[in-house]
Amino acid sequence: MSTLELGTASSNAEPGTPPATGTTVQGWVRPGPSPKQRSNDILLGLAMALAGVIGTELARGAAPMHVDLGIGGVEAYVLSAAIALPLCFRRRFPIPVMLAVAVLFVVNGERATFAFSANLVSQSSMFMAIYAAVAWARDRRLVKASAALVFVAMFGWLTINFVKALRNNEIEGPNHALLSPYVSSVIITLALNALYFFGAYFWGRTAWGIARQRYELEQQAAELATQQEANARRAVIDERLRISRELHDVVAHHISSIGVQAGGARRVMDTDPDAAKDALSVIEHSSRTAVNEMRQLLGMLRAADPDLDIDAPVVKEPQAGADRLPALIAEVNGEGLSVGFHQIGAPVRLPETVSVSVYRIAQEALTNVRRHSTARSAHITLRYLGDAVELEVLDDGRPKHAPVGSRLGHVGIRERVGLLGGESEIGPRPVGGFRVRVRIPLDPQNRPPAPNPLAPNPPAPNPLAPKESSE
Repeated sequence: MSTLELGTASSNAEPGTPPATGTTVQGWVRPGPSPKQRSNDILLGLAMALAGVIGTELARGAAPMHVDLGIGGVEAYVLSAAIALPLCFRRRFPIPVMLAVAVLFVVNGERATFAFSANLVSQSSMFMAIYAAVAWARDRRLVKASAALVFVAMFGWLTINFVKALRNNEIEGPNHALLSPYVSSVIITLALNALYFFGAYFWGRTAWGIARQRYELEQQAAELATQQEANARRAVIDERLRISRELHDVVAHHISSIGVQAGGARRVMDTDPDAAKDALSVIEHSSRTAVNEMRQLLGMLRAADPDLDIDAPVVKEPQAGADRLPALIAEVNGEGLSVGFHQIGAPVRLPETVSVSVYRIAQEALTNVRRHSTARSAHITLRYLGDAVELEVLDDGRPKHAPVGSRLGHVGIRERVGLLGGESEIGPRPVGGFRVRVRIPLDPQNRPPAPNPLAPNPPAPNPLAPKESSE
C-alpha cells in the first residue's frame, strides 16, 4: 500500500468506524493541546535534546576508529540536540515540526554518521514527530500530503545510499546464503524502515481516531443527559396532570355529597332535627376531607408547565380505587401474566386520594412487570394496618436483555407516596425478582366514618328524602 493510498481513504463511512479503516470525519477538528500538554512537550523536547548530546558522546567513545565531530568539533553535538528541540512544539505546530525534524534527520545522517546510527534520540525524534503530526494536525489533507512528502524523501534518500553502497561494493560478507549480502541487507533495511515510518503514521492515526470517538461519545452523553432530563420533567408533569384529574373527581364527589346532604337537611330541618344534625355532620367531614386533599396536591400541581396544553379532552374512565384492584388483576391475567391477590386485615374506607394512589401504583407496577421483566407470575398484597395501608407487588422475573426502561414510572410512584406522607421501597429482591412496596399512613382525624344512612350511596334509602304526609 502506498503512502498516498493511506491518506485517501473513504470519508463516507459511518462515524465511529475504527481509525484503521482510514475513515475521516467531516466537520470535526481536534482541539489544540491544553496548557499542561504544552508544558509537557517543552520538557520532553529539552530532555531529549540533552539525551541526544549524551548519546553522541557515548557513540564517540564506543566508536572503533577516529570520528569527525564536524565544524568546530561541536557540529555532531549541535545536530543531535537540534533534531529533538522542535518536539517542544510538536502538538502546537505538528506539521512544521515533522518537516523540520525530517530535514534534520537527513542532515544528521549525512554529517554525523557515527552518532546517527548509534544515537536512539535521532530515531525516536523522527518517529514522535510523524506520530504527533498525524495525531494532532487539524488540516487532514495537508498532513497527508506532508507525510507523503516526508516518506518519499526518506525512502528516496535510502535508495541513494543503496546505490552508493552498491557502487562502492561496501556490503560484503563471508557467508554464502540464499541471497547475496547486498540483497539481504537491502531487504532487511527496507522492512525495518517501512515498519518504522508506517508504524508511526498508523499509530498517530489511531490516536486521532480515538480522540474523535471520545468527542462523539461526550456529545452523545450530553444529548442523552438532556433528553433524559426532558423526559423526566415531562413524566413528572404528566403525573401531576393525571393526579389533578383524579383530584377533580375526588373533589367533585365531596361537593356533590355536600349538596345532597345540605338539600336534605333543609327539607327535614323542621320535621326531623336529628336527621338534619347527622346531615350537617357529614357535610362538615366531607368539606374537611376535600380541603385536606386539595392542600396535599395543590402545591405540586402549581409547578406544572403553564405552557403545556391541558385543554385537550380527556377520556373518562371508571374511578380508580383500591376496591378496583380485583378488576385490574383480572385484566392483567388475560395478557400472559398470572397475578395473585391477597388482602390482610379488615378493610376500611380509604380517603379518595389514598385509594386512587393504591390503584395507580399497582397499575404502574404491573405495567413495568409486563414491559421490562421476564416474569410469568406476580403477586399483589394489600394490607390494612389500622394506622396505615400497605401495598406490595412482587414478581419472579429478571430484567429483559432489551434496553432498560427510563424508570420514570418509579418517579411517579415515589412522588405520589411522598405527597401522602408515606414511604416507598422499589428495587430487586435478594432472592430474585422485583419488589414495589409502599406504605401510606392514614390520619385518624381525616379517616372517613362508618357508612352513614344519610350518605347518597344507593341502593340504601336516604332518610333525608321528603316524607309523605300522613294526612
